Order: sequence, then structure tokens, then C-alpha cells
Amino acid sequence: MFSFFRKKEQKLEPIGFEVLNCDIHSHFVPGIDDGSPDIETSVKLVKKMQELGFKKIITTPHVMHDFYRNTPEIILSGLEDLKKELKAQSIEVDISAAAEYYVDYYFESKLNEGEDFLTFGNKHILIETSFVSEPPNFSESIFKLQLKGYDVILAHPERYGFMSINDLKKYKSRSVKLQLNLLSLLGYYGGECKLKAEKLIENNMVDFVGTDCHNLNQASIYHKCMTNKHWHALVNSGTLKNHLL
Repeated sequence: MFSFFRKKEQKLEPIGFEVLNCDIHSHFVPGIDDGSPDIETSVKLVKKMQELGFKKIITTPHVMHDFYRNTPEIILSGLEDLKKELKAQSIEVDISAAAEYYVDYYFESKLNEGEDFLTFGNKHILIETSFVSEPPNFSESIFKLQLKGYDVILAHPERYGFMSINDLKKYKSRSVKLQLNLLSLLGYYGGECKLKAEKLIENNMVDFVGTDCHNLNQASIYHKCMTNKHWHALVNSGTLKNHLL
């Protein structure tokens, strides 16, 4: 009966993604993972990112031994094909490629063999792991990467159900940076993921955000984040580093 007297939530003016300048997580190299299936879609996705305010795109195809055995050569070759098509269509954009590496036994083997990984910025490497359970080598692999001079960024930490906020604080204390997915703020991956994303923001733990864009359906809803109160809080927190890339 008191709902009539509840304070109406203030409508926020949109904050566009031009404040970020750079998106560090997407899947736009055509036909090599679960992202863009073809070059035509890739072009549409790049144009959509420009419409959203991004000036620079670092696209990051999956590297997963059991599913996407991409190599730097495969990724960079696909990137060049995309760049040629963008140029042919007179689309000017700063686009480059790194990778999203899935940390498991096979990744550790490559790490031990001294493989060079695709990175961006100051030797930033984007990693992910299972959403269900942490592999036994995960923490050790991060340590080995750091010993080799890599700056480790953990992709979408809010999506790992087995990692608590305190777990993520421990990784932060070891200089691991955290990259939040924008769609998490909309509940795209579920309510628990949304709540964890909000807690990460409230605890000033987010270093980067990314679209993690795979398709045009996702690309069509990012604008809804622009009036989200936690997005506003994140922008005003001063913790984001996208614009430095």
C-alpha cells in the first residue's frame, strides 16, 4: 500500500562508449570461432561498434585446444582479410587482433614450451577458463605468465560461478587485471552474474570493460548499458584503463 510513496528512480542520461575509446574483447575475425561467421557480418559488427562510440577495436578470437585451435598466423591472416574489406568499403577504423586464451593443461604446455602469445598494449594477455570449476594449473599459469613479462587480464570474472569476490581480490593483489563484460550489467548472462558484476564495480575492482561481442543480436543491445547506474558508477570510479590503450 506504500508503493505510491516510493521514490521514483532517477532516469540517467546516457554515457556513450566514446569514454572508453577502445574495446578490448570481441570476436570479429570471420569464421574461426563462435563469433562472426563471415566477413560481411564482421563488417557490420565493426560499423556497429563505431556507431556505439568506439574508435579503436582489439578483437580477440578464442584459442581453445578442444574447440578453436587458432594460431597467431590464422588470427592475423583473418584480420588482414577483414582490413582489406573495410578499406574496400572506405570504412576507417583502428582495428587489431590479440586472442582470448583458454587456460587449461594445453595452454600450460604451450606456456612451458615458450610459445609467444598474441598480446596488445604493454604485453597485455587476455585469458579465460572454465565457468564451472578452476583448473588445478590456473593460478600457477598466471604466475608463469607474469614471470615471462605478460600483464594478465582475466576476461569476464563475473561469469565464473566458482570465484567469489574475495577470490578475485586475491588475484587483484597479485596484479591480475579484471575485464568486465558490458552485457553482464543487463543480466544477459543471468541474475547471479549481474549481481557479481555490480559488486565488482562497487568494490572498485574493474580495470577494463569489453563488449565480448559475438553477433549482431548482442551488438543491437549494448546501448541499453549507457543509462545503467552501475555503468555510470564505473565510468566515474576512475578505475577504467581502456582509454589508455
